[in-house]
Amino acid sequence: MPKTKPALFRPTPANLTRLANQLRRGGIVGVPAETVYGLAANALDATACARIFKAKGRPANDPLIVHLAHAADIGNVAITNSAAGKLAEAFWPGPLTLVLPKKPCVPDLVTSGRNTVAVRVPAHPGFRRLIKACGFPLAAPSANPFGYISPTCAVHVRDSLCNTELRAILDGGDCTIGVESTILDLSDPNHPRLLRPGGLSLEKIEAVLQQKVIKPKTSAKLTLNSAALAPGMLPQHYSPHTPVRLHPTLSPKRAQQIPANEAIVLLCRPREKTPLKPNIFWLSEAGQLASIARNLFSKLRELDKGTWLKIHVELPSSNEGLAPAIRDRLTRAAAKG
Repeated sequence: MPKTKPALFRPTPANLTRLANQLRRGGIVGVPAETVYGLAANALDATACARIFKAKGRPANDPLIVHLAHAADIGNVAITNSAAGKLAEAFWPGPLTLVLPKKPCVPDLVTSGRNTVAVRVPAHPGFRRLIKACGFPLAAPSANPFGYISPTCAVHVRDSLCNTELRAILDGGDCTIGVESTILDLSDPNHPRLLRPGGLSLEKIEAVLQQKVIKPKTSAKLTLNSAALAPGMLPQHYSPHTPVRLHPTLSPKRAQQIPANEAIVLLCRPREKTPLKPNIFWLSEAGQLASIARNLFSKLRELDKGTWLKIHVELPSSNEGLAPAIRDRLTRAAAKG
């Protein structure tokens, strides 16, 4: 049976109206964000959100993020506090998700039965215009089969979710950040907790809050049988089908010694004058963390389509900026199921 590929729509007024009507009828739509592409449905409609879980093969204990058009709308779905207000003013629209006590209008399916909800205001103008056209918030996890590499362009979504209920994708171009949002638990504003590093650095968050954020314990393990507080917390996630091996450092000389049927991904373009083997790739011309994050998922998808027996990836050594988010995604991509 041939694959049924969803159609791509540019964010014109007519297309936004068309897609908003589809969402209003309880359908699902692929949507662009500055982080990664999402799979959206009416966040206040449990039946519509169930279609997200079905299309992705997502377990019901993995909650969804609720996306708002304006920071002022947060009170419609969550009980806010002063810490949340400070962060929303500083970073919304942007790649920051806040976990707060939920309002009764948010279905339990969206929050995996928890009394908290994850919310954010995306920075992508096309996505925000779609939310405004709908007149209700949109729940939207990454638009890919559960556990696979997140999509950073509309074509990734189209190719990944063939033969599902998805029929339309809002094509907003390539994602500018390339990794998911930072998730911060503010259900207790006196003890903010980082649940997932992402597109907004912890340093910036702490500067606004003027207090330290509790970091997750590396020893903590979450299984498919336990309810997550926020998305992206399972040990194995963002994973290509090809096995991934991580390296604290991976010099060009060491890379040259890796077998030719295994791919090597360096953070920075090598400066060696000697010709490089065709299995050596890189994520940034000069090692900038923003470029590495933006290109990470796209490169992993590209290599996963090949015939490589293994993908070797160099880890960032820094603990600042986007480095924790990059390391988090790679660590989960390399984890054994």
